[in-house]
Amino acid sequence: MAKRIFAAGTIPWRIVTDEAGKSQLMVLLIHRTKQRDVSFPKGKLDPGESMPQAAVRETREETGLKVKLGVCLGTINYELPNGAEKIVQYWAAKVTPKKALASTFKPNGEIQALEWVLAKNARELLTYEADRELFDVFMRLTEPGLIDTFSVTLLRHAKAEPRSETFPVDHQRPLSPTGLHQAEMLAPILASFGPKRIYSSTADRCLSTVAPLAHLLGKGVRERVSLSQGFWDTGDLAETRKLIGKIVKRGKSVVVCSHRPVLPDLARELVLASGSLPGSYLDEATALPPAGFSVFHFSKKRPGAGILGVETYPLKHGAPQSTAPQHS
Repeated sequence: MAKRIFAAGTIPWRIVTDEAGKSQLMVLLIHRTKQRDVSFPKGKLDPGESMPQAAVRETREETGLKVKLGVCLGTINYELPNGAEKIVQYWAAKVTPKKALASTFKPNGEIQALEWVLAKNARELLTYEADRELFDVFMRLTEPGLIDTFSVTLLRHAKAEPRSETFPVDHQRPLSPTGLHQAEMLAPILASFGPKRIYSSTADRCLSTVAPLAHLLGKGVRERVSLSQGFWDTGDLAETRKLIGKIVKRGKSVVVCSHRPVLPDLARELVLASGSLPGSYLDEATALPPAGFSVFHFSKKRPGAGILGVETYPLKHGAPQSTAPQHS
């Protein structure tokens, strides 16, 4: 069986205003030194690293830009000269003027130059057909104005201690040693998507799951009874629907930590709040193991356009199972 090499990257993009006051979409291309080609920033995963982490890290190392991940654009597969299969996952990544000015890039032995080009001119400059096909996916999102996105991450709590004489109250069950390790591992992966707020069920196992993420980001955790399993058991989803509606209306990336039975209803509320089409992808996105999560992407300007894509984790090597339900 051929060796498989996993890598990840981004298509960095920004909006600039020309002399006539017209907004122009630009994308960043990299000119690699040894290969003498033109491509997008990408690189191989470090040991134990996830795809999202690698995409953010490689973009920073190659371009000096600190980015957060937007919508997933898909995967490129190709065979290397040694017969190994290379699998590269890409995301769109918005670059604000402040971040562009903060770039620390200097030409080096790996990257000869960076080039911001008008998006309409970028395709013909790319060296490889696989990159051009990836760029076509990106451009299809720009045409209806959907490329500027935010995400709602539905997270199942990490592995908890079972209910027992030691832990008789379900709400107070703590994370197991495995769960504590999972929570630490989750933090940098979830941070790759740039969450602005963290919401959690009031159960101890949920609060402990997002604690490392909150510490990493320097943010507080917004505890909500409406995300708890006990509240869900009552069958009253009015407060839950109100919360999800506010999240979608606000248009900022968030993480929502809850319980396995609650997740399908949270996903359905996302569908209702965004005018999305329901489908089997919701079942796949919410049938999560402990510490599993799914990232739902929406347009900032047009949240009513529906769910643009879903990434489900964790899978082997941190590679997401990505789906793109049709939007209205």
